[in-house]
Amino acid sequence: MKEEYFKWRSPNLNKDIEMLVFGHAGYPVILFPTSMGSYHENKDMGLIESARWYIEQGLIQIYCPDSVDSDSFYNKYIHPVHRIENHVRYDKMICHEIVERVKNNSNSGKVAVAGCSFGGYHAANFAFRHPGYVSHLFSMSGAFDIKNFMDGFHNDDVFYNSPLDFLYGLDDHELWNMDIVLGTSNWDICLDANLKLSKVLSHKGVEHWLDIRQEKKHDWPVWKEMFPHYLSRINFF
Repeated sequence: MKEEYFKWRSPNLNKDIEMLVFGHAGYPVILFPTSMGSYHENKDMGLIESARWYIEQGLIQIYCPDSVDSDSFYNKYIHPVHRIENHVRYDKMICHEIVERVKNNSNSGKVAVAGCSFGGYHAANFAFRHPGYVSHLFSMSGAFDIKNFMDGFHNDDVFYNSPLDFLYGLDDHELWNMDIVLGTSNWDICLDANLKLSKVLSHKGVEHWLDIRQEKKHDWPVWKEMFPHYLSRINFF
């Protein structure tokens, strides 16, 4: 399984960003880490190994970028306006420095996005903010409301990075073309968040799969079951 390491100075973040890329060819999948996770977390925890067959067959390439959660949502030492500004810069980095460079590696000219836990938030938020760039969304045990990170502060950036808020008014036709999977379980601490997002999507008539696994916890074992299952939904050719 081919593995490559990249490091560059991000013009959007004005800091160094690191990323691992797995695979020699195939459909581009952007895989976000969990809360404050590093670019190598998904490898370390076995999620990449769970997708080995797809990678070795040249069906997918997985891009694992750093997070900046410790500079944004989890940085309690700066004002909330600066937290959300840092996240917006991260969104621009993902969009302009990664997705726009790899999207044409797919037959659709789009990418798939995925993530576990807070990575599920990042995947969903990116997909709904940029539906023209995303063909598949695989959120595993995500939560989708960031207001609890904002200490009561609210502005347009907070609104437009909380899918449970801005999704109601989203009318981009590409949303209805997206393959959306919300993976959760009956023991998942984020079950309610997934039920709420599913309700919003259903209200809008957006087809999706709310996959509720049984007797599974909010942890890597169930995510390693989900991820290869969801990857099988991609039209590779």
